[in-house]
Amino acid sequence: MAERKNIKIHNKSDKPDNVVEKEHLIKDECEELQKQFPSFLRGFFMYLKGNVLPLTRLSYLHDIKFFFEYLISETDLTAAEDISKIKQGEINKVESVDINIFIDYCRRYEKKKNKTTYIYENSNRTLARKKSSLSVMFKQLYREGIVDKNITDGFEPIRVSKAGEREIKALQDDEVMVMLDAVSTGSGLTKKELQFWEKTKKRDKAILVIFVTYGLRLSELEQLNVSSFNFNRGEFKIYRKRDKESVMPLNKSVISVVLDYIENERSSDTDEDALFLSLQNKRMTGRQIRELVKKYTSIGMRTSRKAGYSPHKLRATTATSLIARGNSIYDVQALMDHEQVTTTQLYAAHKMNVKRDLVNDFEWEEERRES
Repeated sequence: MAERKNIKIHNKSDKPDNVVEKEHLIKDECEELQKQFPSFLRGFFMYLKGNVLPLTRLSYLHDIKFFFEYLISETDLTAAEDISKIKQGEINKVESVDINIFIDYCRRYEKKKNKTTYIYENSNRTLARKKSSLSVMFKQLYREGIVDKNITDGFEPIRVSKAGEREIKALQDDEVMVMLDAVSTGSGLTKKELQFWEKTKKRDKAILVIFVTYGLRLSELEQLNVSSFNFNRGEFKIYRKRDKESVMPLNKSVISVVLDYIENERSSDTDEDALFLSLQNKRMTGRQIRELVKKYTSIGMRTSRKAGYSPHKLRATTATSLIARGNSIYDVQALMDHEQVTTTQLYAAHKMNVKRDLVNDFEWEEERRES
């Protein structure tokens, strides 16, 4: 693993230093990845930098790197032994059928490392993203005259279920209450979990209450600082996708749990402005927050820890709960930061208890006994 560089922030913008640093690290990772590719892709890299979000750019680069590695290890389309040595003429000979075979390969493939065979399996959604990454690259290479023809029209479609066809996964209101009771009292936790809970229960509760109140993305919650909150004005500031800044109102529940955590549990022996600290007094990582959420949601749903929900499903919980309470779909769209109202409408169409109510009112055995 590469040694992490020391970074000093000279920040003249309104963004907090940690947001500026994270954006820099993503861009830095993109730059490091780009160094591994052949030089004829420089124009494409400039296109990505100017036209897509940093995280999307990073995903595209990883997908394309994997494709180039596939060309070397699984095909005779290149004589190169390193992706930087792949020639422009070799890419020019790639046909749409080669891309379709690659996408099919990505459905399920094996890699051997240190006498262990790892099996990777991708969903149609992941395959669609990989196809999109290659489509963007080959279209741009065609525009620049790097390849002679646009092969993307021959890419076979990947059927990804429409969002409306997918079951919306979200906690029901009673499950949210069980989850919050667990983080408040320790109920449902193992002996080992209780040892950590004693030290972090106020922090954990503040995290969960913020998630289910605002439907924040994981990255938005992870980047929160103590200085993000203005309790006198009853608001806090977050930084969203597409470089947007958003001011969110505080309600009594959120004020209560956040202040309780800051005043009675959060370490004062730290220079960190980060709101949510690990036991090592460092900003909690996305992975740490994700595991915390899976633990408490599993208690709420009375299922295994492995089957617990991700922070994104708490985001779905917020949307479905707000709409079920009769709030305007456009107001919920604004709170959730959905680009399109059609995204919010998916949650409006999802009636949380409709299946249960239908089945409960359709008791064949009860009717048999009564007849």
